[in-house]
Amino acid sequence: MFQFIKKRSKKAGLPPGTMVHIGERKEEKVKITIIDYDAKKFTEKEAKSVEECAEYGKRPTATWINVSGIHDIAAIEKIGKCFNLHPLLLEDIVNTDQRPKMEDYGDYIYIVLKMLYGNEKENGAVAEQVSLVIGPNYVISFQESEDDVFNKVRERLRTGKGKLREMGSDFLAYSLTDAIVDNYFVVLEKIGEKMAEMEGEVVRNPTPKTLQSIHRLKREMIFLRKSIWPLREMVSSLLRSESKLIKKTTMVYLRDVYDHTIQVIDTVETSRDMLSGMTDIYLSSISNKLNEIMKVLTIIGTIFIPLTFVTGLYGMNFRYMPELESPLGYPTALFVMLLVAVIMLIYFKRKKWI
Repeated sequence: MFQFIKKRSKKAGLPPGTMVHIGERKEEKVKITIIDYDAKKFTEKEAKSVEECAEYGKRPTATWINVSGIHDIAAIEKIGKCFNLHPLLLEDIVNTDQRPKMEDYGDYIYIVLKMLYGNEKENGAVAEQVSLVIGPNYVISFQESEDDVFNKVRERLRTGKGKLREMGSDFLAYSLTDAIVDNYFVVLEKIGEKMAEMEGEVVRNPTPKTLQSIHRLKREMIFLRKSIWPLREMVSSLLRSESKLIKKTTMVYLRDVYDHTIQVIDTVETSRDMLSGMTDIYLSSISNKLNEIMKVLTIIGTIFIPLTFVTGLYGMNFRYMPELESPLGYPTALFVMLLVAVIMLIYFKRKKWI
């Protein structure tokens, strides 16, 4: 289940640029991995200290510095000093309640994204904030945990497949953004499968548990919409940006990411409409089910009305009543009651009430 509202009361009254971690602590220790590459060379290692990252900002090769775990304020602050990052940017990195956005600081570009991926432990999709700092020859990514959707990007860098090793840091940032956006389709496919199962259940045998599942999916759709609509604005801002950090050759690929965001938005909106329709179908199914029960009970009650009249009539304690002394009185009364019931059932059947 996605967490929609995070407590921000810790930041109340503090001056701008004050770093306070807001969100769930998902890593015990900050892990920093460094991938340095060009068309011919590739190195990958885990940094033992934050200071190791400083030298990579001055190299001619492209570098991807991935930071897993943003709860350590001191470590994030050291990285900010190494690359001269603005205090407001560092404040946004440790605040995991940011909306997707793009900010151009001149020497570097700051991007915030919401990453979704499947997690068996969480029994569903997990949402994390990912911050990207794009420099002239480096990309720094900040994640809440070590799990992510970037394994295919790492594999392309290791094997040298595609253009990734030949392009600069802006193309790496595009590749990371594209991996996040593409994984939205994976999450939506799983939600679509759940919706297909619930749709049949809503029509056949709706239960209160079905309604709970519909509301849970509605909440997930609200979170997806909240994450994707600003993402479209963010990619659009990159396309309109005149920053020298984004090359014209990368703009073509960014337009493809923009198209993907539009497709995801359309899918989310369609799914939301379907879920709203499923709620209406659920209420209609429950109403129809209740009507069927009431119809059966009404028919039973209607049949027993004349039978009750007959039994009530002969249950009166008058001394002089016809057929009281007759030996065939009792079976005759039973036969009449049975005949009345059969005639009424035949009449209801011809009227198509049953």
